[in-house]
Amino acid sequence: MTATIPAPEVYTPLIAPSIPRPAPSPFTPVLADIVESDRIFAETLANHRSPVAPMIRHLRHYRGKRLRPALVFLSARACGPVAPAHHILAAAVEMIHTATLVHDDVLDEADTRRHNASFNAEWGNKVSILFGDMLFTHAFHLTSTVDGRACQLIGAATNKVCAGELLQTRERGNWHLSEDEYFAMIDGKTAALTEVSTRLGALYAGATAEVAERLATYGHSLGIAFQIADDLLDLTGEEAKAGKTLGTDLEQQKMTLPLIHALNTLPTAEADEFRALLQNPGPHRREAVTDTLIRSGSLQYAKRTAEEHARTARACLDGLPKSECRAILEQLTEWSIRREK
Repeated sequence: MTATIPAPEVYTPLIAPSIPRPAPSPFTPVLADIVESDRIFAETLANHRSPVAPMIRHLRHYRGKRLRPALVFLSARACGPVAPAHHILAAAVEMIHTATLVHDDVLDEADTRRHNASFNAEWGNKVSILFGDMLFTHAFHLTSTVDGRACQLIGAATNKVCAGELLQTRERGNWHLSEDEYFAMIDGKTAALTEVSTRLGALYAGATAEVAERLATYGHSLGIAFQIADDLLDLTGEEAKAGKTLGTDLEQQKMTLPLIHALNTLPTAEADEFRALLQNPGPHRREAVTDTLIRSGSLQYAKRTAEEHARTARACLDGLPKSECRAILEQLTEWSIRREK
């Protein structure tokens, strides 16, 4: 089965103008579930009035393919039924993810998100940070309506996300960062939320501990592959397709896998020249960096590493009964490393 993913979303109002309807493909089997989690997302924020209301409306530009809610529902239906708790938990996970996007744009000083102005471009850093914090607290309050286990799992995942972001921020400009340290960052920054999404899907569908652990490993490996691909996109992608500011990793002096590989592979003198290039902003730096990464084989190395994690994710689905939802989970392992946005 070839990997497909939705075309850019058509923002059709669902419950409120801030909540766009997700495109139906490839999540058709769980589309009704995503719509219900969107309703809960919107309803949770509905009581806020001016001056917060314009920001809530702006969220429509931050809501994408609903990957994490989809992972909750696809994992659930791959091993059991969807329960009301799934809809609440999917909304909470998506709320946490959206909060991280708002904060990321502040940290990266990004101007655009999904072809529109970022929160910080519209309202400044202070308001954006506080709004992201508000999304976090709403997500935790929403989770508390399910049970203590859900609070513990989502809380632990969010702790990992924050730790990953802190580590990345602290290590900016550290041109001697190791691969192990890089993977520790993205383990929290990205993989923690995809892992908890698939774990929650399985557990609240009544799956055994073994099946839930396999699906959690699937989500973790998918998240790692997704983040490596995102790092490559920042270096080689096109902003018109990606719909967000690219090149921010270089501007913010973030070490990513292809950069680490190049610095560890190039002869000492060339590595020192490359390090100097990374440290000093200038015209056409992104192109010069990409040329070096191609010459050193570092782009290919990063692509192969992402593919290995995607294969690991796919193997975790072995043993699950064949179903449409399992097939979509398999598709996502391919899409995660081939996407252009």
